[in-house]
Amino acid sequence: MDIMSSERPINPRFDDDVHFNLVEPGPPRYQTHTDKPVRYITVADKQSGEVLGYVWANDEDDAAAWEPREAVGPRAFAEGSIWHARLEGAKNRGLRPSQALAELLANPEGNRGRVLPDSLTDAPSAAAVEALAKEK
Repeated sequence: MDIMSSERPINPRFDDDVHFNLVEPGPPRYQTHTDKPVRYITVADKQSGEVLGYVWANDEDDAAAWEPREAVGPRAFAEGSIWHARLEGAKNRGLRPSQALAELLANPEGNRGRVLPDSLTDAPSAAAVEALAKEK
């Protein structure tokens, strides 16, 4: 019996063929960050007028997102679901982020919030809008 045999027993874990399951990507989405200038709109509560958050967009990086205002808390995060869904729908239809923003301005109603008329403005980056949302 040769102790130094070159044949080794096969580990049963590696005996079967390896199979990879391809995971289909989710729906197309805009990027959620950019360091480039963005345009944004302000969403306010329909009843109280309190600012709930901001929707920003940048075509160059194909980026757009909802930025909830932290001081409002859970209401701002809950309101975000409608704006995220509307951005996702725009991306699915092949709209550029600026076109999605224009569509939101044309149809400004959310669940509890509404886009403030004439609120479209510029910011140097998405981080600037995020900082605005963190202000008390």
